Amino acid sequence: MTIDRVFLGNYSTESLGAAMAVMAVFWTPMALLQQTASYVTTFVAQYLGSNKKESIGPSLWQGLYFSFVFGLLFLLLNFLSEDFFKAIGHSQDILILEVQYYNSVAFSALPTALVAAFSGFYTGLGKTRMVMAINGVGLIINVILDYLLIFGEFGFPELGIAGAGYATSLAGYGSAVFAAWAVFNKAFEKEFKVLSGWKFDLSIMSRFIKYGFPSGMQWALEGLAFTVFLMIIGRFPNGDVALAATSIAVTLMMLSVLPSMGVAQSVMALVGQHLGEGQPEKAAESAMTGVQMSSAYMICVGLSLVLIPDFYLFWFENKQNPELWGQVAEMSKYLLMFVAMFTLFDSFNFNLSFALKGAGDTKFVSLVSLILPWPTFVIPTVYISHLPNATYVAWGFITFYITLLALIYYLRFRQGKWKSMSVIDNN
Repeated sequence: MTIDRVFLGNYSTESLGAAMAVMAVFWTPMALLQQTASYVTTFVAQYLGSNKKESIGPSLWQGLYFSFVFGLLFLLLNFLSEDFFKAIGHSQDILILEVQYYNSVAFSALPTALVAAFSGFYTGLGKTRMVMAINGVGLIINVILDYLLIFGEFGFPELGIAGAGYATSLAGYGSAVFAAWAVFNKAFEKEFKVLSGWKFDLSIMSRFIKYGFPSGMQWALEGLAFTVFLMIIGRFPNGDVALAATSIAVTLMMLSVLPSMGVAQSVMALVGQHLGEGQPEKAAESAMTGVQMSSAYMICVGLSLVLIPDFYLFWFENKQNPELWGQVAEMSKYLLMFVAMFTLFDSFNFNLSFALKGAGDTKFVSLVSLILPWPTFVIPTVYISHLPNATYVAWGFITFYITLLALIYYLRFRQGKWKSMSVIDNN
């Protein structure tokens, strides 16, 4: 997504704003699909910890079946995209770009879900270098295809923002094919039954849905709230500027939160393994170590966003419309200050929520995501749209939400109920 936005920022600032709005909409159903599929991690980790390795392959297959069916059904949403974005009420120029981008990037849903399941398999085993390799393959493909399809280089058609979506989709298939090639081998078959465990297993699938679906709902519900938040910002008097600046701020925020999310996924795997071994105190220790590692990284990135913002904004600069870019750059610098403030609390959010999910406490995490966003930042943003500095006030609400979320997850973690949970069949 960062690569898409860097290329699109150089293509046109309007495309950059449209891409942000689309990804917020796209992410809501995609998060449900991807994060449910990735819950394979917990099953693999707990089966590994309890030395029931023969159930790991069948668990992976249930995640793949789920990904394949719902990845295909995801494309039905393309028939609703134009009416949906018209209802949002953004400018006509932004609307056209939004529909083009959504309809092209939607083809990435299926491979993204499959990659999430394959990555969950490796993460649950603790083999995270292969997760990096799987996504690295897609990254390289995405860079090449973005350049070719957005700008129309080397005889390829100039597709603009639609080219970014198709590039992401094709890169996802590249990652999925590479992951399948890496997983389905004789060594993993011998140890985990990754080939012979292909049959549909109602027992594992029912537990996968029971625990994995609420895990996916956490991200979908937060994504829904953030989508509505962006719709409101896009309808501010300076909506085009606010959307583009928000797109830059959120993209740069990924530099902080995504590596920390990787740490959190490792925490989820370690919590699952230690609970499978019957050692909850080691699981708690792993979670707090993840918080410490993430905090150190986020502090460093946050300071750089505040001290050298021009270094980052240079990536997105578009000289075709210098007046618009000047407004976007000025607003972005202030939004990056908010990012620097609240990402530190996200080190608690990611690691502690993933620790809870690694144990199976997914319903609580989902419930928090259902209730908390609306009164803390979505609804308040509706009532401040008339203010001169409404965008900054809205981001202040986001900061408050993330801080409060960190406190809630910390209290739930300290309560310790998760230490006695399990998602696997212990019979």
